[in-house]
Amino acid sequence: MTLALYALAALAEIAGCFAVWSWWRAGASPLWLIPGGAALAAFAVLLALTPPESAGRSFAVYGGIYLAASLAWLRLVEGEALRLTDLAGGALALAGAVVILSGRA
Repeated sequence: MTLALYALAALAEIAGCFAVWSWWRAGASPLWLIPGGAALAAFAVLLALTPPESAGRSFAVYGGIYLAASLAWLRLVEGEALRLTDLAGGALALAGAVVILSGRA
């Protein structure tokens, strides 16, 4: 359940930011900002539902998930090939997220 929350939060944030990017940088219709804003609001709610009691710890774990999800977006949506450094960095970020999430007080 925890991984699903983080993954859905990442998808929502990336989609929302991509909508703004598309409008601002790629000339898409300003109407893209409506679903983009909704996606960013969903991101905030989903991230608030994650288990860590401390916001900073939740955000730190999310950072690793976000980085990996961004690389998946780069490959699957934007059609860019991933470099070895992308894969290595993504693996390191995910490893860090696992370490933080598994820690006990």
